[in-house]
Amino acid sequence: MAGDIVRYAVIGTGMMGHEHIRNLALVPGAEVVAYADPSSEQRWWTRQLVPDAEPFADVGELLRRARVDAVVVASPNHTHAQVLEAVFESRLPVLCEKPLCTTVADALRVVERAERHPALFQVAMEYRFMAPIARLLEEVRSGRIGRLRMLAIREHRYPFLPKVGDWNRFALNTGGTFVEKCCHFFDLMRLITASEPVRVYASAGMDVNHLDEVYDGQRPDILDNGFVTVDFDSGARALLDLCMFAEASRNE
Repeated sequence: MAGDIVRYAVIGTGMMGHEHIRNLALVPGAEVVAYADPSSEQRWWTRQLVPDAEPFADVGELLRRARVDAVVVASPNHTHAQVLEAVFESRLPVLCEKPLCTTVADALRVVERAERHPALFQVAMEYRFMAPIARLLEEVRSGRIGRLRMLAIREHRYPFLPKVGDWNRFALNTGGTFVEKCCHFFDLMRLITASEPVRVYASAGMDVNHLDEVYDGQRPDILDNGFVTVDFDSGARALLDLCMFAEASRNE
């Protein structure tokens, strides 16, 4: 660190990368000094946000040349495993956007490597730190509601937003809707119940969103609604009720 300044690099400068850059601009002592993205268009847009930061087309080149103190990984989901291989070699603190990976095998490899990483490694599960969730945890853990037996989480919202190269229209890239969007909720289920899942039941479909879209001859395969029930080893049971075509509804 240079004095009291923490120098950040942001890898992946699409919508979430830009959100991280804007948030870091609000943090005293934080400065984005470098960013990497293979898209020249995205690098141009990012230059409008941080004109003094150094752009890179390649993650490896950024890690070799840029003088940074910490790294934010905000590249598309399916790239995380490969990007993190390079980032781990830097021995720098890392914040990786959710979801960690799109396959179980990749996630297990990253977890094993993160456990040996000499610096902080964190996944951006920010729902854990929201004030309403903190209050809910306080109420549950104080015993105010008695023994927790049932937990219900509902998200009724708008469809997935457009992203660079339309990568989020395909489960191969996102890990699927219940990984891309709902990893927050399954994480909260574990946090609130303070237990681990033992059984999962689900029913879901792609019934409204993206049905008339085609990208390079391929149709999207993103689920847009579903119910998921999770049984936990504590005896608690949790339900996720998801609808991705409920924009402007009472429950959005």
